[in-house]
Amino acid sequence: MISFANDYSEGAHFNILKRLVDSDVEQADGYFHDQFCEEARERIKAAIGSAQGEVDVEFIAGGTQTNMIVIDSTLKNYEGVIAAKTGHIATHEAGAIEHAGHKVIELPHHSGKLSPGEVLQYVTDFYQHEAKDHEVHPGMVYISHPTEFGTLYTKAELKALRSICDQFNLKLFMDGARLGYAFGAASNELSIQDIAELCDVFYIGGTKVGALIGEALVFMRGCKAEHFETLIKQKGALLAKGRIIGVQFAELFKDNLYFEIGKYAVEQAERIKAALVQKGYRLVVDSPTNQQFVVMSNEKYDELSQEFKLTKWEPLGANNSIVRICTSWATKPENVEKLIAAL
Repeated sequence: MISFANDYSEGAHFNILKRLVDSDVEQADGYFHDQFCEEARERIKAAIGSAQGEVDVEFIAGGTQTNMIVIDSTLKNYEGVIAAKTGHIATHEAGAIEHAGHKVIELPHHSGKLSPGEVLQYVTDFYQHEAKDHEVHPGMVYISHPTEFGTLYTKAELKALRSICDQFNLKLFMDGARLGYAFGAASNELSIQDIAELCDVFYIGGTKVGALIGEALVFMRGCKAEHFETLIKQKGALLAKGRIIGVQFAELFKDNLYFEIGKYAVEQAERIKAALVQKGYRLVVDSPTNQQFVVMSNEKYDELSQEFKLTKWEPLGANNSIVRICTSWATKPENVEKLIAAL
């Protein structure tokens, strides 16, 4: 069975595995206070650039943990977080944000993205509402890049969201679980320096972009909460062997590996996208990244499922479904050829 179901079906990039083996018996301190994590921090900071001011880099094992810890540690107990209705924290995190005590304030999505104009309207209306003290206050805007539909924010859109956040004293948080695939897209307008300049906090996804586990969480300009390590511990997310994540990000940010493997995955997805269009399938959105969403008959999906693992995203009427086809840093070109032939 050949999987195009997600971008974490494989293990880790070979450079990472080699470094893990080579450093295996080298002793290191625990809880991310080791030489490997420090090396990773320095490489990430070098990629961001000194012009961005104070940068704090922390490591957490997974995306849901990262989202929940960032939101809970940043917001006051009466504040909620604005997100697109399709945002990961609003759909695929089992209510983790609400479980931590913060409401997800859902706004409409546009191919997975928030509209800056609608965010501005919502926050403006909130502060003009006489009963606002009886409601959850917006304290943060959450976006992901790429979005759940593989789409990308433009630089103008991110600047507009930054301006709104500045106007109303909101934090801007970017979920970068698939950030490497955004950087690999030809139409991407946002560099890592742009993201660091415009966001208060973001993370660089490793789990879905070549690592075994791990996300590198980046706080800009002193936005990290006090006693953050204690807060990670409270949430059960503090790894004793933090070195495992440090080694991986040190390798991912060596010789542009993170950016190269993201580009490779997108190139494979573009081959599939071109074949889908050529063969007359209807794309749900124009995704420039490693996730492609296509309308497919249930009959065709069942036929393909004999050889390929795809994701049936949601039903579309009685006979069709929206299907996600996802490539990764490790997708084999010959498997792409087989899928194209089967389509």
